[in-house]
Amino acid sequence: PEPKMKTVPETTEGYELMNTNKPIWLRSPSEVTEEEYKDFYQSAFRATYDEPLAHTHFSLEGQIECKSVLYIPGMLPFELSKDMFDEDARNIRLYVKRVFINDKFEDIMPRWLKFVRGVVDSQDLPLNVSREILQKSKVLSIINKRLVRKSLDMVREIEADEDESKYIMFWNNFGKYLKVGVIEDQRNKDDIVPLLRFTSSSSAGEEYTSLDQYVENMKEGQKQIYYVTADGKDKAKMSPAAEKVRSRGYEVLYLTEPLDEIMIESVTEFKEFKLADVSKEGLDLGEEDKEERKKIEEKLNDDHKAVKEFLEAALAGKVQKVKMTDLLAESPAALVQSAYGMSPTMQKYMKAQNVASGGSDAGMMGSFNQAVLEVNPAHPIVQDLERMIGSGAEESEEPKNFATLLYDVAALTSGYDIEDSGDFAQRILSLMTTKANDDVKDAEVEATVVVPEAEATVVVPDVPEVEETVEVPVEPVV
Repeated sequence: PEPKMKTVPETTEGYELMNTNKPIWLRSPSEVTEEEYKDFYQSAFRATYDEPLAHTHFSLEGQIECKSVLYIPGMLPFELSKDMFDEDARNIRLYVKRVFINDKFEDIMPRWLKFVRGVVDSQDLPLNVSREILQKSKVLSIINKRLVRKSLDMVREIEADEDESKYIMFWNNFGKYLKVGVIEDQRNKDDIVPLLRFTSSSSAGEEYTSLDQYVENMKEGQKQIYYVTADGKDKAKMSPAAEKVRSRGYEVLYLTEPLDEIMIESVTEFKEFKLADVSKEGLDLGEEDKEERKKIEEKLNDDHKAVKEFLEAALAGKVQKVKMTDLLAESPAALVQSAYGMSPTMQKYMKAQNVASGGSDAGMMGSFNQAVLEVNPAHPIVQDLERMIGSGAEESEEPKNFATLLYDVAALTSGYDIEDSGDFAQRILSLMTTKANDDVKDAEVEATVVVPEAEATVVVPDVPEVEETVEVPVEPVV
């Protein structure tokens, strides 16, 4: 008889290769399709609804071996929308010999490229890599330079695309990072500056212009690149300081963010043309010799000495000095800063920073930032004030209010805040009341004209006479 058999379970352990594909960065770029690059970006960085604007796939060979894939996102990552330098943003994944190490190493990319995402796989870094090792590593320094260079190549690729809307989208999302790059990265500053974009007096709507385009469109004989700082494009257009340049047909760049003013201090020159702030005192338009310009200004100040001295006395403590100018075309006056003064935009930013840190915004700048009042003597308002002073009425309140109101309007249009809004409103009401009283005095009383009654003449139309015919009964003749 056959022996009884029983089933004994036997457990075996083994491994089955589930993913036969190589990591995308280890494959040859010619073998990877555009769809695979996009799928990898969306899955690796949890960006399901975002399509990258550009990507680059490269490797370093020789003394240092490294493979990398970098992406420029199509939209601003959510974590960077709250804080542009968010420490928790995981933008670059570092691998060493295909082993994932970390995705929060700050030194692998400069912070102005915080928006670039990608993977870096090095064969030369130790597996027990730490922040201290990285800071002393020459390998990391070489990798860092190559990542920056490749990132700039991607930006230039987007800029050169036939579809101009791509670069506009990139600039709207990441333009502020390039501005930080100009400030912080002196080594690559000259490569970043041509990528900057600005609105200008010649651009329509939301169009941008580059410094290269500005230089191409410069008028013959123009020696400088002109710009003005303001809170927005509309306020920049209102600026009397910009009016001095626009009226002569020169294009003016509008710098509308506090970061712009800090950034532009690092860009003093572009293609041998100096950048000039039109809201600074002593603007040189290059149309006249400096000595000739000095003589013109001295003559203007002498010819209108009375109104100049009156304004300096009436506005003592508010302005550093008053000077006459023939550069203004339509505005009666403008407030400009001295060569080392802060613009109104920067002053507001500094005050906000001071208040946020627990300080007071009052008197923080002191007399250092008192502006210079430039007055247009050809303007009817200034001529009216000059007439008041010439008639001996300078001691009355009207010309003093007039002078202060002239300063307030210049301050508002130049981008400054009115310190005492209640006092400003009172001066406006006083001016309106004076005007109303003058109108009443000058009004003529209408004379009542009595018209004699005329005899009424009734015109009756001619009616033709109608002959009346009467029918008389006739008795019959017998």
